[in-house]
Amino acid sequence: MIHSNEEVARCLLCENAPCGAKVARALRALRFDNLWTASELFAQINDAEIAAAEKACIHYDRPIRIAELQKAVLEDRPASHEDLPSLELNFCDMVCENPFFLASSAICTNYEMVSRALEAGWGGVFYKTICKQDIREVSPRFDAVRKEGTPFIGFRNMEQLSENPYEMDFEILHRLKVNYPTKRIIASIMGQSEEEWIELAKMAEEAGCDAVELNFSCPQMKLSGLGSDIGQSNELILCYTSCIKEAVKIPVIPKMTPNITSMRNPALACFYAGAHGISAINTIKSITMSHDAEVSEKKTVSGYSGKAVKPIALRMVYEMTGDPVIRKAGVEKHMDISGIGGIETWRDALEFIQLGCRNVQVCTAVMQYGYRIIDDLKLGLQHYMAERGIVELKKLVGEELKNIVMPSDLDRETMVFPKVDREKCIGCGRCYISCMDGGHQAISFGEDRKPRVIGQKCVGCHLCRLVCPTKAIGVAHRMPKPQK
Repeated sequence: MIHSNEEVARCLLCENAPCGAKVARALRALRFDNLWTASELFAQINDAEIAAAEKACIHYDRPIRIAELQKAVLEDRPASHEDLPSLELNFCDMVCENPFFLASSAICTNYEMVSRALEAGWGGVFYKTICKQDIREVSPRFDAVRKEGTPFIGFRNMEQLSENPYEMDFEILHRLKVNYPTKRIIASIMGQSEEEWIELAKMAEEAGCDAVELNFSCPQMKLSGLGSDIGQSNELILCYTSCIKEAVKIPVIPKMTPNITSMRNPALACFYAGAHGISAINTIKSITMSHDAEVSEKKTVSGYSGKAVKPIALRMVYEMTGDPVIRKAGVEKHMDISGIGGIETWRDALEFIQLGCRNVQVCTAVMQYGYRIIDDLKLGLQHYMAERGIVELKKLVGEELKNIVMPSDLDRETMVFPKVDREKCIGCGRCYISCMDGGHQAISFGEDRKPRVIGQKCVGCHLCRLVCPTKAIGVAHRMPKPQK
């Protein structure tokens, strides 16, 4: 028995992989949930190539079981699609070839980096925040949160803004727009006064940028009144956004902080100031305690990102897109949302789009895996659309909003029992332990090492299903709750 997700997660995704380009590409597609491309490639690879790939596999432990992965993928091969739909989408009155942009960060700090990303297929870039401050970064500046040997699920960074002279950055942006006219080049800026905000925004417009992002959200600024200090003040958001909106003709997109209790009021401030869109979210204030990440034996509060923050980002996006006033603004005034936070696969991006985003930004996943992930972001989303018969990406925007309700409106009269597949069950007892010590003592575990659900005690919480390592626990049909 092999579990594809678990096994392919062991793949190191090597540079110039010795297992061969086709095998490496198939493994990467599988790792990023693009089963369509993975199955197409695996179907073209013969047994001798698979054997050679396994022999050449670089690994710290044991080679990836590529032959078994190939078999598992081909047994569950989805239907292929010859004609894939376009990913073109309008965002803040800009026609974008696809919704996938680089987020303002270390992944886009010079011309060479951004040009490679655009050549790879990214739809555009929110360039690393430009300022007139003297930026001097610390070393080391990153840390990661891991769990049970997985690649890091959370990422902590102490990066500030661009270290380049601001004139140099605007020259870079001008070159990028000249050389990549169909891509969307967006300047992210941060000023220290109203005059400076306006000056930087005008320089972005003069450089030919398609839009300007206002960084109201950086969590690790060295001076008060900057970064997330602005994003926590509705008055400052309104003031700076409105004055910049009056100063330039290109779209103005404030970038919001998650270090608040609700996104609704800051978003309304953006709306009343005339913003064309909102980027959300920036990183979450955090501390990690690793000695390896200390700076001269000191620690500090800094930004947290990565897969672990995605549910928080989705919640904050919904606070905007689910609000009637803001939703109406998105429809009538094109105040669009760019979703950020934990996007690694096309499914992650889809969740943001289904909650109303018309653009998504990626950072941590690129830092971990490189610009190349754009292939599976695009192809995975295109195959998904083709499978559903959707020809325009805009049809997916906001389609899940109708299914988000208040906790008080959830169905509390029915339940779903867990259902154990005894063929898949390996008898580890993890479900029994979790139910006994963290649930409702509704699972028995006998000498045959097979769990049995005790219907009279089970409340349908499904903790057992979540902890099962082999996905041997599924769901039965929904039914009325048993009478007490």
